[in-house]
Amino acid sequence: MARFFITLAYNGEKYVGWQVQPNGVSVQQTLEEALSTITQQPLKVVGAGRTDAGVHARAMVAHFDWEGEPFIAEEWLHRLNNYLPRDIALSSIRPVQPDAHARFSALARTYTYHVTTCKDPFLHPFHYRLRYTPDIALMNRLGKVLQEYEDFTSFSKLHSDAKTNNCRVTRAEWEACGEDTYRFTIQADRFLRNMVRAIVGTLLEAGRGRLDEHGFRRVIETRDRGAAGDSVPGNALFLEEVHYPDSIWL
Repeated sequence: MARFFITLAYNGEKYVGWQVQPNGVSVQQTLEEALSTITQQPLKVVGAGRTDAGVHARAMVAHFDWEGEPFIAEEWLHRLNNYLPRDIALSSIRPVQPDAHARFSALARTYTYHVTTCKDPFLHPFHYRLRYTPDIALMNRLGKVLQEYEDFTSFSKLHSDAKTNNCRVTRAEWEACGEDTYRFTIQADRFLRNMVRAIVGTLLEAGRGRLDEHGFRRVIETRDRGAAGDSVPGNALFLEEVHYPDSIWL
């Protein structure tokens, strides 16, 4: 049996998230149906993580196992991309070591969140609109504070099935992308459900003058989701990259 990693991008607007759900169509379900149709075999895929409803990905990774005859990856890519809806696009199918795992072999994941201070119908689908100019310098100081902690219970969805709320954040920074738009980039070894959206919502509270560094540390240390800010909408969140060790590739 051979194992392969698929890299794909998707617009999450019409999906209930990555993972198969009983209440709507997911990206995982759509990909599995396409693979099974093209190969004429029931194939399951395992993703690198779970993006929530409405969240997008530029480079999600999933793996599947194949017991059939060898195939040409470029031909499968062409056929799958023709079959899949236009809001899902595959960029590669690569062979990996038999024990490589899309989720558990990942070293880190990178997300971005996009905000704007202007009303623009062409930015609206992928940006969260602010009605104030955020204090980027303060939010970046607090982003460095995140890297001092491991327990992120305060930013986790309540009643999740995570065995631990410990994560290692290695990057959390804001940058201006133009006169009216800003991008937040965060990288960690793993993320809890709703974690990025809760962190962004809390940092934006600081960015509008409602939270200082002392208060931000208190939010983290209380380990209470109710102490943090509201979660921002998912439409402005992108999974940018999943990072793996070079040793998994064949």
